Amino acid sequence: MRLAPELKSKIDALWDKFWSGGLSNPLSSIEQMSYLIFMNRLEDMDVAEEKKAQATKQPYISIFEGHENCRWSSWKYYPAEKMLIHVRDVVFPFIKNVHNGEKTAFSKHMKDAVFIIPKPSLLQEAVSIIDDLKITAQNRDTQGDIYEYLLSQLQTAGKNGQFRTPRHIIRMIVELVDPDINDRVCDPACGTAGFLINAYEHIVRKYTSPEIVKEDDEGEPYGLIGDKITDKKAWDLLWNSFFGYDFDSTMVRISLMNMVLHGIATPNIKLMDTLSKRYNEEDKYTVVLANPPFKGSIDKSDINDHLTVKTTKTELLFVERMFNLLQIGGKCGVIVPSGVLFGGSNAHKKLRKLLLEKCQLEAVISLPSGVFKPYAGVSTAVLIFTKGDKTERVWFYDMEADGYSLNDKREFIDGKGDIPDIIERYRKRYEENLTDRKGKCFFVPIAEIRENGYDLSFQRYKEIQYEEVQYEKPEVIMGKIEELEDKIKANITELKRMLKQT
Repeated sequence: MRLAPELKSKIDALWDKFWSGGLSNPLSSIEQMSYLIFMNRLEDMDVAEEKKAQATKQPYISIFEGHENCRWSSWKYYPAEKMLIHVRDVVFPFIKNVHNGEKTAFSKHMKDAVFIIPKPSLLQEAVSIIDDLKITAQNRDTQGDIYEYLLSQLQTAGKNGQFRTPRHIIRMIVELVDPDINDRVCDPACGTAGFLINAYEHIVRKYTSPEIVKEDDEGEPYGLIGDKITDKKAWDLLWNSFFGYDFDSTMVRISLMNMVLHGIATPNIKLMDTLSKRYNEEDKYTVVLANPPFKGSIDKSDINDHLTVKTTKTELLFVERMFNLLQIGGKCGVIVPSGVLFGGSNAHKKLRKLLLEKCQLEAVISLPSGVFKPYAGVSTAVLIFTKGDKTERVWFYDMEADGYSLNDKREFIDGKGDIPDIIERYRKRYEENLTDRKGKCFFVPIAEIRENGYDLSFQRYKEIQYEEVQYEKPEVIMGKIEELEDKIKANITELKRMLKQT
C-alpha cells in the first residue's frame, strides 16, 4: 500500500504542528506517532489473535481484559482535552506494560518511553489521521509505509546509510533463504524489523491452509493464521525464534512495536552495536537476514576483536559479523553495496575470499540502482550464502526491474518485475544448463572467480553479444553521394531561375 496524496498532505501538516508544538526532533515525532499507531493496531491485533485461537481451538485471554477503556475504539472520539489526559495517564502506561508485568524485551525498552505530545489539538488530529488510514490485517504494514514517508522527509535520511528496505525486496530475500519453524533468525542491524517480520510471516504461511491465504493488490499476503500449528509449544518456540539488534534506542522501540503488531508475542530486540567489543555472540543462529548500513563507519578502537577484516567500513564488517553469527550449515541473505563485489582493497578481497572459501556462496543478485530511491541511488546486490559448505560455482542474476519505476517517485508498475523469475530460477538453477552468459543468469565456476581476484560483479563475467552490422560497399555509398549532389545542383539551378523571373 502506498499512502494516498491526501494522507501525505495531512501528515505534512502534522509535521508542522509537531514542530510548532515543541517537538523539534523529527525522530521524536516519528516515535510519538509510532505509539499512536501501536495503540490503534493493538485492538485489531487482539481481535485477530482471538480468531486464530478459535480456529486452532486454543484458549485466548484478551490483552484488554480489565482494561477495556484502553481500546482505541473506546476513546478515539473523546473531546481533545479528555483524550490527552486519558491517553497520557491511562492508555500509554497500559501499552508500556502490555505483557502484564512480565520482564520482556518489549517492557524493558518501553520502560523509559515517554509520551510527549503536549497539545490536545495535536493529539486529536494525529488520532484522526491514523484512524483514517484504516490499518487492518489486510494492510497491516501501513505503519511501515508511514515510517517510510516520514523518514523520506528528514534531511538526514540515508546519511548514515539507514533507510527502510522495500517490502518486496525483503520478501524476495526471505523466499530465497526459506526459513522454517525450527530456525533461529537474527538481524544484527534490524531497523524497523522488516526482515524478522517477513521471516515470521513466511514461516506461518507455510503452515496456513492455502485456501485461507489471500494477497492484496501488491502481492502482500494476509490471513496467515498458521492453522496447521496446533501445538502451543510450537507457537512459543516460533515466537521466541526471532532476534534483532540496533544501536538506536528509538528504532529498537519502533521495531518492538512493529513485531508485536505483526503477531510475534515475545520479540527479542536489544539495543546493541553488533560490531562493537561489547557484542560477543557467535555460532548461534541458523538464519541471518539483513540490510546493514552502507555508509557507516565505526571507531577503530571499538571494533570487535573477532572481526578479522581490517577496515572501518561497516558494509564489510557486517558481512563478516553475519558469517560469525551463523552456525555451520546456517544460511544468510544480505544486501550489500556493489563496491563489496569488486572493491580492490585488501579488506574487500579478504571478505570475498571468506565467502567463497569458507562458505557456499550460492547467489549474487545485482539489483537496479533505483531500488533505494529516493533515499539513495547506490547500486546494490543480494548475497545468499551457507556457512561451512564448499563453493564450486556461483549463480549470478542481473535484476533489471523490481516492479516499480526506478526514479525518485518509485511508482507502482506491477510490484514484481523480475522477482518471480529470480525465485523460480534460483530454485531450479541446478536443473538448467546455465553456461550461456548472454542472458540474465548463469553459473561461474570458483576457479574462474579466483583467477579474477575473487571479483563477484555480474559484468565481469557477462558475455557481451555483438550484432553484426552490414555496411554498404564504398562504390554504392559514393553513388548515393553523387546522386545527392546532382539533386542539390538541380535545386540551385531552379532557385536561380525563379529569382530571375521575379
